[in-house]
Amino acid sequence: MSEVRFVQERLANGLRVVIEIMPHVQSAACGFLSRTGARDDPAEMAGVSHFLEHMCFKGTATRSWENINIEFDEMGAQYNAYTSKDRTFYYSWGQTKDLDRQMELLSDMMRSILPVDEFEMEKKVVLEEIAMSNDDLPSNAYDFLYESLCAGSSLSWPVLGYDATIGSMGRDQMYEYFKRRYAPGNMILFVAGNVDPDKVLVWGQRFCGCWEAVTDTVDSRKSPRIHNGVAVRTYERFHQQALILAFPSTPATHPLDETAGSVAAILGGVNSRFYWNIMQKGLSTRAGVYREDYADFAVLVMYGLCEPENCEKLLAAMRQEAGELVGQGPQAKEIQRVKNLRRTSLATESEAPFYRLSQLVDDVDYYGTPRPAEERLAAVDAVSSETIGDYFSKYPITGEGLLVSVGPRDWPRSE
Repeated sequence: MSEVRFVQERLANGLRVVIEIMPHVQSAACGFLSRTGARDDPAEMAGVSHFLEHMCFKGTATRSWENINIEFDEMGAQYNAYTSKDRTFYYSWGQTKDLDRQMELLSDMMRSILPVDEFEMEKKVVLEEIAMSNDDLPSNAYDFLYESLCAGSSLSWPVLGYDATIGSMGRDQMYEYFKRRYAPGNMILFVAGNVDPDKVLVWGQRFCGCWEAVTDTVDSRKSPRIHNGVAVRTYERFHQQALILAFPSTPATHPLDETAGSVAAILGGVNSRFYWNIMQKGLSTRAGVYREDYADFAVLVMYGLCEPENCEKLLAAMRQEAGELVGQGPQAKEIQRVKNLRRTSLATESEAPFYRLSQLVDDVDYYGTPRPAEERLAAVDAVSSETIGDYFSKYPITGEGLLVSVGPRDWPRSE
């Protein structure tokens, strides 16, 4: 790992280029991050960032959507994109010899013409995604969690948007949003693999240097006010009930970030307390704990699915496991187990350019600079019963929190 090094440059138009040289691998991955996600969507255009992600695959001034897919396939590349609450990321992973072709193709997509004839067709695809999400109980519970937790904030609406906002959206509306959010000053080009950084920078200038710099690109993001209490939504079409307990957690750059992840893993990860004491005892068909972190806030989420008549038992069990972990502290073997799992995950990810690319995106977007794998591993090594106790003192998980209940039972509102 010691031979890995980083190269960072910024083009004249504001596009940042971040390169990690990995001489021990035989492939290369690249991707474009646009710092735009659901939290940046205007209220009347909720879902535009995700819809726009679809449209960037639908044609450019020089390529049709068929050509885009054919060229990726000709290289044998793995390619895709995703949109989250705070970012959109496009990527490709293939042979090192094809890196310039990967970069050129992705950069062309970043200047999509948003073809009018494809816009209405793709709108139907997105509306179908929304319909499928509405038919899924966990998806409904997740969206309702953010709607309740971040009420009054742009983080409260779903990444996919709503039928009404997608249905009424026009291509020209999207294009205006596209020009602002995909401006070079709001984007980062990432490259990882067995690459020559000088060539990468030449290609970056060739493919992206002509992009027009835009000064008014990014609206300031406001951190949400986290809400507590109870939120209930009833759906008679579901046969199970989804319960969620949510508590504020450490933002991504907090010194206790790895500790927070360990808490979630001990409580609700692989072979966790939730697994053995809730799922294996038949209280829930699916239960766990995860943490979603952003630059300015984070949330630790405990969840479970159960038969509607078992809501009381499941909630009591979730609170009991959280209470015992806080009150008695974690066992040494639990800490060691989750640290070993985390080390293995970081080690394997650091050896593959695509997964390393994902780590770089988190680091640069949230920390402002790439972190060597050794730095990440050192943070894992620092996790202890003391840091976990410190975490609980700053971010308690035994208080009221936010209880979200979604399913056929109007509980606990009507009890």
